[in-house]
Amino acid sequence: MAENLEKGKLEIIFELQKALDTDIQNRRSLDYTMEQWIQKDVLAMVSELAELLDEVNFKWWKNGKPIDTAALHGELVDILHFFVSMCIRAGLDADKLFEGYIAKNRENFDRQYGRSEKKGYCVDEKVE
Repeated sequence: MAENLEKGKLEIIFELQKALDTDIQNRRSLDYTMEQWIQKDVLAMVSELAELLDEVNFKWWKNGKPIDTAALHGELVDILHFFVSMCIRAGLDADKLFEGYIAKNRENFDRQYGRSEKKGYCVDEKVE
């Protein structure tokens, strides 16, 4: 555990997910291509997203219930598991994900303020 203190939280998540994925693959003798794994992870994530949606009273035709914050958090963690699996399978490690996020976040801000070559996002931009 002491070695984990020197690592970032995202890096630890990636390592733990890699260990879980490897264990499941080995114990269940699963052998799929990267493309097949990502398809399966997307389907699993869609399933988890549906479970998340059920936690936030999206059915306007049904009486709402109090939000179960613990269940909501649990679904978000489940989604993260499959997202990180997809990243690993696609060759995206914690550092590359972080760098990609930082660059895209900057670009998204630039789009909102009209500083990007990509048009159609700025609040003050006129639609023609």
